[in-house]
Amino acid sequence: MKRILTLVVALTIASAVFAAAFDYGLNPRKIADGTYVLIGSTEDFSIANGGNIVNVAFIVTSAGVVVIDTGPSKRYGEQLRAAIRKVTDKPVVKVINTHFHPDHFLGNQAFADVGIAALPATIQGIQTMGGPFADNMYRLCGDWEAGTEPVVPSRTQGEGVEGIGDHSLEFLALAGHTDGDLAVFDRTTGVLFAGDLVFFDRAATTPNANVKVWLESLARLKALPYKQVVPGHGPVVDDARAIEQTRDYLTWLENTLQQAADRGQDMTEVMATPIPREFAAISLVHHEFSRSVTHLFPALEQRVLGARK
Repeated sequence: MKRILTLVVALTIASAVFAAAFDYGLNPRKIADGTYVLIGSTEDFSIANGGNIVNVAFIVTSAGVVVIDTGPSKRYGEQLRAAIRKVTDKPVVKVINTHFHPDHFLGNQAFADVGIAALPATIQGIQTMGGPFADNMYRLCGDWEAGTEPVVPSRTQGEGVEGIGDHSLEFLALAGHTDGDLAVFDRTTGVLFAGDLVFFDRAATTPNANVKVWLESLARLKALPYKQVVPGHGPVVDDARAIEQTRDYLTWLENTLQQAADRGQDMTEVMATPIPREFAAISLVHHEFSRSVTHLFPALEQRVLGARK
């Protein structure tokens, strides 16, 4: 009997240690009336951070809770829902995915009972890439991703204004970072949830980007009467700095790659381009610039070569 008790105690301790080892430590930060954000790191995906590099948010309205993105794993989604319960006993009534990159939707399993909304392009992207994204996240983040499976949004979110309780939310159907980027402007509090259309002090990622369209979307966001901007990655700001930094970086990136293509440089030469001082302190800028060369330069190069024939 003593051995059995010892085994039970050991298993209980082991279970507690295992659970603690996969604790994201989510701590919602209140930034406006009924408005909370969970700020991820500005690192790249790793086992050390469990994929928690994303900003997720929720709004507590008089009619219930609106969740904006669900995080990088089933574990994150479950812990997000638990964190919401610590803030309010109101039910979650609406969940949206801003776009189809894995750190923004792989927590959907924890909210499948609510129903998840997204732009049509996001739904299509998750249908097509959800499985490969989940597999790749497991390779990058290990058992933080255990049990994570892609859940495709079941509702189409269109552009327009929607009253949810005492909050008036404007949904903006944009693009550029991906084929479908949903931004949410809370007209009640003045908070703009920009998704990955805006990065701040963290270099923008471009695997599915159309930079020209992205810059047009940023111009539309900047014209809104916001009081705070919640970027997809990086700290919350109360002015235009995040939008402007993203715009300036993308403009430099686009011009640099186009000029390199016009000069006939190859990708290795382009990757050696010095980073301007104004962007040098941005997290992962060298890494993401090199990635952007592989994402964007071949098409520019082919366009220039085609024009010369």
